[in-house]
Amino acid sequence: MVQAQAWVLTQHFHGFPTDSDFELRVEQLPEPRDGEVLLEAVFLSVDPYMRPFSRVRMKEGEVMIGTQVAKVIQSNSPALPVGRHVVGRCGWRTHTVCDATDLIPIMEDWPEEVSLSLALGAVGMPGLTALYGLEEVLGLQAGETLLVNAAAGAVGSVVGQIAKIKGCRVVGSAGSDAKVAFLRELGFDRTLNYKTVASLDQALREAAPDGYDCYFENVGGPFSSVALQQMKDFGRIAVCGGISLYNDTTPQTGPYPHLTMIFKQLKMEGFMQSRWEHKHPESLKRLMAWVKEGKLQCREHITEGFANMPAAFIGMLQGENIGKAIIKV
Repeated sequence: MVQAQAWVLTQHFHGFPTDSDFELRVEQLPEPRDGEVLLEAVFLSVDPYMRPFSRVRMKEGEVMIGTQVAKVIQSNSPALPVGRHVVGRCGWRTHTVCDATDLIPIMEDWPEEVSLSLALGAVGMPGLTALYGLEEVLGLQAGETLLVNAAAGAVGSVVGQIAKIKGCRVVGSAGSDAKVAFLRELGFDRTLNYKTVASLDQALREAAPDGYDCYFENVGGPFSSVALQQMKDFGRIAVCGGISLYNDTTPQTGPYPHLTMIFKQLKMEGFMQSRWEHKHPESLKRLMAWVKEGKLQCREHITEGFANMPAAFIGMLQGENIGKAIIKV
């Protein structure tokens, strides 16, 4: 019988998460039944969505939600032999017994020189989010100007690079000089540190004097209020996240966007990548092809050790990472 370590949510977050919101527990796992496999985590992901989703998708005392790359170490499923790697929504666990049909096998032709951790990043959920936000929601066209915030994060960095592949002008905002330097390395046309500019409004206008055709929204709050004023008529906004709101104890209020949206005839749409799950296999191949061609660069912020998952999660919400935040077991 295998012992698994698991991080549970002891209490719902109130404001910013703290170490006391988590507890490390040990579980005794049963033997896999017919059709089941035993997994051992290799890489785990921490993502901004976990903060708001934990409130609506979890009860106190449950294992934290999340995705991992895992190795099959015992199998009663012919579809997943021992040694195969998979992506699974197993939560913050070192080992898991689950039905093989609930798992996504890593593509069989995954290149040896590409870390499997990218299946949690640019060739995984964040990459799919970027791709679908640009293509399915925004309908981004060559020659258009795109604004993306949280641009040095797991999603934003891929958004900007795909937009450049498509022949667009890209303006990226991030929260440190190191992150801004990273965006320049990726080929963003204009970059800004929203924390140090004298005026966000002026900085955005200087970056795109004619305005923005498309806006990929990851932040919300005051940044969004400023950015909407600079959209072109009939501009499109893809709302992927609102990280500036996630840890509020008192909801932020106004200014409200309605008149701006009416006068400029803007289209704003919230989305999650799961809407296009039927496209995932082909989309992942496209993302991997860009990685292999050197068109999609991937930076990771790797934390060593399962014991450090809460610290990695808190650090990610504080903006410590450039690129995808990953825990290596």
